[in-house]
Amino acid sequence: MKQEQADVIVVGGGLGGCAAALAVAKMGLRVIMTEETDWIGGQLTSQAVPPDEHQWIEKFGCTKTYREFRNRIRAYYKNNYPLTDQAKKDPFLNPGNGWVSRLSHEPKVALCVLQDMLAPYINSNQVMIHLNSKLMEAEMSNDKVASINIQQQSLSQEIIKLTAPYFVDATECGELLPLTNTEYVTGAEAKQETGEPHALDQPNPSDIQAITYVLAVEYVENGDFVIPKPAQYDFWKTFIPTYSDKPLLSWYAVNSADITSLKEFTLLPNSKKIADLFTYRRAIDTRHLAKNLYEGDISLINWPQNDYFLGSIIDVSEKERQRHLGNAKQLSLSLLYWLQTEAPRYGGGRGYPELRLATTALGTEDGLAKYPYIRESRRIKAVYTITERDVSKDFITENERCTFEDSVGVGSYHLDMHHTTVTNRTFYIPSKPYEIPLGALLPVRLKNLLPACKNIGTTQITNSCYRLHPTEWNIGESVGYLIAYAIDNDISPHQVRVEKNHLSAYQQLLINNGVEIHWPADLE
Repeated sequence: MKQEQADVIVVGGGLGGCAAALAVAKMGLRVIMTEETDWIGGQLTSQAVPPDEHQWIEKFGCTKTYREFRNRIRAYYKNNYPLTDQAKKDPFLNPGNGWVSRLSHEPKVALCVLQDMLAPYINSNQVMIHLNSKLMEAEMSNDKVASINIQQQSLSQEIIKLTAPYFVDATECGELLPLTNTEYVTGAEAKQETGEPHALDQPNPSDIQAITYVLAVEYVENGDFVIPKPAQYDFWKTFIPTYSDKPLLSWYAVNSADITSLKEFTLLPNSKKIADLFTYRRAIDTRHLAKNLYEGDISLINWPQNDYFLGSIIDVSEKERQRHLGNAKQLSLSLLYWLQTEAPRYGGGRGYPELRLATTALGTEDGLAKYPYIRESRRIKAVYTITERDVSKDFITENERCTFEDSVGVGSYHLDMHHTTVTNRTFYIPSKPYEIPLGALLPVRLKNLLPACKNIGTTQITNSCYRLHPTEWNIGESVGYLIAYAIDNDISPHQVRVEKNHLSAYQQLLINNGVEIHWPADLE
């Protein structure tokens, strides 16, 4: 068996994993990062979800490196694409003009930018990345991870043993937690456990938020690109979810402003101002281009209509996991077929055959993302668990915010929980700008394993706002600096939190490297 060693092993190449690796490398340590797909970047790239961000993102509320990433995205388009003069001069260029994001852009561009940001450390051998690598097993010793084995998903099927003083779980579903016997939770907690008014009366570990297989489509005027009828289309065409009296494949979905009602949507902008979904996560708006580079605008379909909630892919047999992944793909393809053939057109008629599956946009033959969009992971049982009372406007007065003495970052987003697999419940609760407490990054028992994405110490409810792009990046970056600080001072991450002198010094390290740990006092 081949063996490799580093200062830190980062399992998972999503945003949190990339940010952790970048921070560790900047501190002069060596990192090995593994990634299940052939693209780093997680929800931005292999899952094809443009960044969901808060209203202050252009000024503050994220780390310096996340802002650098955003600036590099805009610079990439301005340096490489034939943009109009207006687009080139726009300091807040939104490549797709998607209304869900101030920086809606193509997944491949995010991939290029992330690779560029890591390039100096990859080229100097401080960061090594194993792509197409599956986590297989872990070896433990005295509440510490001693090593892990990964398998190359290639013809060789080579197994590599990785050892390091520290391990980071940046996988999309918290895959390292069960292999290391780390205490964790899944799904819904009960009110008596968390004290949250929106929690269930009884816990349900299987009641997990929907996953989504995002697909990319191009709208080409007068085109006819109808795909073959998907195998499950007849099922999905008539499927009516428990929360609705309309089929899932319709122009109606739960209204986030009032979850007891449905909201009407349509595909394209219209005179009645009905919410149009094509521009919702549009990744390229051809009006920005001075040349005919694309035949039409490209949009990433991640809508309520292709949220898959008929079963969980976490802590189930591999057979069941593959069945649900297959069903989720069929739902997304069925949505496209419905759009092309039967969706009511605004103004009359049915079907939008002009929608073409943009297979090159996501680097796959079927036009679907390389990996499903994962909203909810296994979550560590942490020294401190963030609850609804820490972020919801229902519990924090208008002029207050919840602050943490051990804060290692900031973020903001609604408590946005998509339909779950058992109860099918959803909500969209207004929140206050929040902080990331160090205690939520520390497992209750394990000493050298740290989470770096959606697997921190949140409840199911607070996961629904801490799961977003800039927060995940901040979590990963702060974990990277935490490990570097612990190694440099020969103490454990848990000691950093409890010993005030070390906590203060670590927080100063974060601040010096551009991590904001508190919101501005005059935030409006």
